Amino acid sequence: MDIRRKIEERERSVLSPFAVKSFDSRGREETEEQCSVRTVFQHDRDKILHSKSFRRLKHKTQVFLSPEGDHYRTRLTHTLEVSQIARTVARALDLNEDLTEAIALGHDLGHTPFGHAGERVLNELVPDGFHHVRQSLRVVEKLEKDGHGLNLTYEVRDGILKHSKGIGPIDPGQPGALPLTLEGQVVRRCDILAYVNHDLDDALRGEVIAFEQVPRDIVSVLGATHGRRIDRMVRDMIECSMAAGGSEIRQSQEMAHAVISLRDWLYENVYRIRSVHDDFNKAARILRELYQYFVQDEEQLTAYGGRRREGDSMDVSTADFLAGMTDRYAMNLYHELFLPQPWKIL
Repeated sequence: MDIRRKIEERERSVLSPFAVKSFDSRGREETEEQCSVRTVFQHDRDKILHSKSFRRLKHKTQVFLSPEGDHYRTRLTHTLEVSQIARTVARALDLNEDLTEAIALGHDLGHTPFGHAGERVLNELVPDGFHHVRQSLRVVEKLEKDGHGLNLTYEVRDGILKHSKGIGPIDPGQPGALPLTLEGQVVRRCDILAYVNHDLDDALRGEVIAFEQVPRDIVSVLGATHGRRIDRMVRDMIECSMAAGGSEIRQSQEMAHAVISLRDWLYENVYRIRSVHDDFNKAARILRELYQYFVQDEEQLTAYGGRRREGDSMDVSTADFLAGMTDRYAMNLYHELFLPQPWKIL
């Protein structure tokens, strides 16, 4: 029995006319035999989930550098929270949940160690710049599976490439800036919903801020607890998208303004405060010195696990190597290369 075809028929009858059906995918860059059990988007999800890049996310910084507490978020737990929220929205709107999940699980694979501080350093050092969005796409297209890439579908790659907002508006209003699929647009919005909530939660747990400091106008719209905020944001997105006929992913103006206000408040009161920023300055120094060490010596780069792809400059190859590191690997390697080691007497 071809189970995949049964699932595809179910999509045809159940999903919204605005959802992407797996049998309508634009396909992969390289043709491969389809699975008899999974649709192409289910297969993409599994490729990402079983990749080395995905596993390394568990030791990459979300907000706090290498936190010792068991309950602080990492880049991996952030990714899982985005996936859960986005799947809830997609299911409510009868969108393709498998496509949504694949995009969500792959959206941050290109993040550097030490969070956005690491990204800023590589962007300064690499001649053509560096951004985790482009690197996430590079990971799935060129770096994973020993340089062969994951050969994902067009729709998943498009969603990964266009998920990021930076500190700009959620909807930039520029042609081509938003993902082509509604599923990708759901992930783009749920990414910010997830991180403003869990970053606030972590900052409160770490006593970086007190709840009384959070502006009352933001609390009145979003809610006073993590669960209440997620619930209100998700309901708002579902209701506003349904009111638009399901052809667009929307939030109310009040909710979108509150989300952006909370994000901006977190930048000023959490991300950029001295106690957090000072550690990231130290982390930035680690990456700078590692970059300068490896960019000048291909033999050392490959000896420590880096790879030169045909046609890539040493700058790009070094950036690939550093971006793939976890926080602890980068710190341990720095210690090994630049700090004296205890003398071992035989």
